Amino acid sequence: MSSVFDQIQRGMEEAIAFAEGRPSKAVVHHFTALDVKAIRRQVGMTQVEFAKAFGISVSTLRHWERGDRTPQGPARVLLTLVAQAPDTILNLLRAGSVR
Repeated sequence: MSSVFDQIQRGMEEAIAFAEGRPSKAVVHHFTALDVKAIRRQVGMTQVEFAKAFGISVSTLRHWERGDRTPQGPARVLLTLVAQAPDTILNLLRAGSVR
């Protein structure tokens, strides 16, 4: 049990050092902002079409496009994939809904 505590303690010490600007072994991931409206336009869909195609509520999509909210977790991954290969993702989603 002490090894788990030691790991947590080390992690906290690294996080505090990073937050204070001191050298740290902490791994920090920085994500670039997604331009959801640009992704949707690239795909050539209306908000309603895009939301339906990717299982997103229109309300959520509008918040993302206005910048009120930002996509997180799986939604962020999906949008990143759509931006890179929209036809492939759409084909995969369509194929999955047939089953």
